[in-house]
Amino acid sequence: MTLSVLSVASEAFPLIKTGGLADVVGALPEALAPHDIAVTTLIPGFPKVMRAIGDAPRVHHFPHIIGTEAWLREAMIGTHRLLVIDAPQLWERDGLPYVDTAGNDWPDNWRRFAVLARAGADLASGAVPGYEFDLLHAHDWQAALAPAFLHYAPGPGKVAKSIVTIHNIAFQGSFAAHHFPDLGLPPEAWSVDGVEYYGQIGYLKAGLRTADAITTVSPTYAEEIHRPQYGMGLEGLIAARAECVSGIVNGIDPAIWSPKADAALPAAFTVDTLDDRLANKRAVEKAFGLDEDDSPIFTVISRLTWQKGMDVLVEVVDDLVALGGRLVVLGTGDPALEIAFATAALRHPGRVAVRIGYDEPVSHLLQGGCDAILIPSRFEPCGLTQLYGLAYGCVPVVARTGGLADTIIDANEAALATGVATGLQFDNVTTDNIIAVLRRTMRLYGDADQWRTMQINGMNADYSWHHSGRHYAELYRSVLGDT
Repeated sequence: MTLSVLSVASEAFPLIKTGGLADVVGALPEALAPHDIAVTTLIPGFPKVMRAIGDAPRVHHFPHIIGTEAWLREAMIGTHRLLVIDAPQLWERDGLPYVDTAGNDWPDNWRRFAVLARAGADLASGAVPGYEFDLLHAHDWQAALAPAFLHYAPGPGKVAKSIVTIHNIAFQGSFAAHHFPDLGLPPEAWSVDGVEYYGQIGYLKAGLRTADAITTVSPTYAEEIHRPQYGMGLEGLIAARAECVSGIVNGIDPAIWSPKADAALPAAFTVDTLDDRLANKRAVEKAFGLDEDDSPIFTVISRLTWQKGMDVLVEVVDDLVALGGRLVVLGTGDPALEIAFATAALRHPGRVAVRIGYDEPVSHLLQGGCDAILIPSRFEPCGLTQLYGLAYGCVPVVARTGGLADTIIDANEAALATGVATGLQFDNVTTDNIIAVLRRTMRLYGDADQWRTMQINGMNADYSWHHSGRHYAELYRSVLGDT
């Protein structure tokens, strides 16, 4: 029997993307199709989305949804059904999806994402004619009110089961209590067992309390968020619902991330033609003004934030250069960190290069041409850049946390002896520990056979959506009692 799932999220690749969430949401329909699961994706009508769907027909009118008017448009994302909330007063604005051009949160984000969640709940409980779903899958705080609406204020029909996936528990969607009456929830929802969270409305907290199941994007992160240093204040709730919490590692799409067929690379390559990868390294050197030599190029492709450990990494740039390495940084984030990295590049012309911003083709070039990718995150729910690194022979050097711990086999003595290492891990994000792992990396790079073995191991690893899709399918059927 085919299961019908509504996936509710604020972004989905290739229509709108600010991070890894979009990659996951965009990949799920195709990953689940082989398991007889039909996924419909619901996203907001951001300008990029509306341009992409063109004159897609309006299929439903919401005359009054969380105090505003909206329509549903139906289109396609790949070969799968897409529903878009058409409400220009909410989505048609300059800036990024969640912040204005000055980087400040939109003051009506509480309404914008309550509308997303309410529309999802209406679709999943019979309030929208012609649509019926077995399960609602809400992603992160932007969609997490949907299970609460299903629980406290469902529509008139069959109410779907619900799942919330935490892509990053640090972002929780907390809003002022005075907005509660506008949500249309009954008074009993305002409680510690409902949507109230330290005197505010907690969107993610509400979803975690009311969903039938909770997932994170790696098994290790699912365990970590039980602890105060990772749970961000929600560890008690996670612990109370421990039997409902599981972790499924994200996959990557080999149709998009494949070094043998990537238009962003000057030279395609495979495990059997790794020597061709050198042309990409030369292209990186030219594009970023680096010295052309045989020393390793480390890359950072990341948000430049505290979570990602960038404040510590920038302190060891001089040490990295002194050890004989080079560095290319691609990212944006904390203005002070942007300046600090740019200043490091000025200190080390030809050895360090920094490009502030994000460029998808350039990120592919860096994965396909640099030797190692540095990911010193303090916490990392899953991470995708290390998976791209594995696929492209760009050896991941990572902190031992979350999905980084789950996906990288450290090049310790035993792993090297048995030939199974795929990267390097280190504990605790400190300057001393990063310098130590850089030294280890430089020594391994000097052993061409060991280095190539790590590259080949990573490229041969299967982190496609094939496995992740199967795990999600098993979870869906378990929640629905169809095991």
